[in-house]
Amino acid sequence: MKYTFFKVEPHWRHLKKEERTADKQQFASIVNGFAQRNTLRSYSLIGIRGDTDLMFWTTNKRLEDIQGFVSELLSSSLGKYLRIPYSYLAITRTSEYLGSHHHEGQEGAALSRRPGDTKYLFVYPFTKKREWYFLPHEERTIMMAQHFKIGHKYPSIRIHTGYSFGLDDQEFVLAFETDNPADFSELVIELRNSEASRYTALETPIFTCIAMNIADILELLG
Repeated sequence: MKYTFFKVEPHWRHLKKEERTADKQQFASIVNGFAQRNTLRSYSLIGIRGDTDLMFWTTNKRLEDIQGFVSELLSSSLGKYLRIPYSYLAITRTSEYLGSHHHEGQEGAALSRRPGDTKYLFVYPFTKKREWYFLPHEERTIMMAQHFKIGHKYPSIRIHTGYSFGLDDQEFVLAFETDNPADFSELVIELRNSEASRYTALETPIFTCIAMNIADILELLG
């Protein structure tokens, strides 16, 4: 699972309209071509955050395919004006705290492999304090059961947990899909009061992403 964020340099907007149109067409062609062969969903953050404009959520069995996609984007005419301010890599696996537990639309490795079709996605890196791993497994399982129970109260939200330890700087990448941002806000407020939250070391930056097709995202750029 890869979340790649891009920022367009402001001076790209000073190019002639014809140049910008050609840049956008080429860029969209690359994105749509990759999406035909791989799992990809595009999101806009224009007007939501000041340090990033768009994000691609890709899932693939090969790192090289994701690397090739980003390289092709950077090699495009628009790519000369792109920066990657944030980039998060993770893999999917079954949670060690689930056991035989499964709840439709919530936790589960199979669910976490592909993006859904909701309007909003909330993404953030997550790292636990080292003290968490020195607790008995039974104690951690009890706290995580409370965590899952809170999540089940919000069926409008699909939770995707990516495991990054050993692959990237953070331990996890969490992504929450929903059509209602207020539901997500209520969920994280309630999770903040759970026992497991005592052992949170990092859960920022948080990205609010709006799902859009790439042509519409590029039009919003100017």
